[in-house]
Amino acid sequence: QVQLVESGGGSVQAGGSLRLSCAAGVYNYRVWCMGWFRQAPGKEREKVATISDDGTMTHYADTVEGRFTISRDNAKSTLYLQMNNLKPEDTAMYYCAATLMACIADNLSPGAYYWGQGTQVTVSS
Repeated sequence: QVQLVESGGGSVQAGGSLRLSCAAGVYNYRVWCMGWFRQAPGKEREKVATISDDGTMTHYADTVEGRFTISRDNAKSTLYLQMNNLKPEDTAMYYCAATLMACIADNLSPGAYYWGQGTQVTVSS
């Protein structure tokens, strides 16, 4: 059974920062490829960032490159997303996702992932 619990969302002004966390209740967390996705109202779910099982490879959406950093602590079975210089267009529900497939730059279908319940991020101008 896979359980993913996000935290760290909130409301912030443009230019501010937030750090999201995802506590992963999975067997052998260190073999899972992990990612952060987001979905704004009326828009499709968007892949934000992914990280390989050992943390050595990452991939970012162009819209967040240079502002967001994905990382993981395999000893704590936790995934992070450091978000700096936030913009109003970053406002969305942010979801943690886990897959046993290669996910760094691959466009896997949503069904390939296990999903958390999401945490809301709201950025005001």
